[in-house]
Amino acid sequence: MLIRRSFVPNHYYRDLYLKLQGLNQGSKSMDVYFKKIQIIIIRANMIKDMKATMASFLNGLNRDIVNIVELQHYVELEDMAHMAIKVERQIKRRGSTYF
Repeated sequence: MLIRRSFVPNHYYRDLYLKLQGLNQGSKSMDVYFKKIQIIIIRANMIKDMKATMASFLNGLNRDIVNIVELQHYVELEDMAHMAIKVERQIKRRGSTYF
């Protein structure tokens, strides 16, 4: 940990948190979006603060996916991501407009 403090600038973790909060799915697939979230979690060592991470993940999803995913209760980020991937596949099967 001492070595990390020596070589990692003070703003590094703050920048990662801001990047996580500002990350949106947009036109990315759920797989790509979830992988980006996982990379930020690992780099920022955010394992302990999973509820905030899950909220950021949900906030960055496309609205049509969020409307369905947020109706469920999740304990783990991976479960939420798998449900979002299933919802995205269903939306693609039915066409671009779900509602």
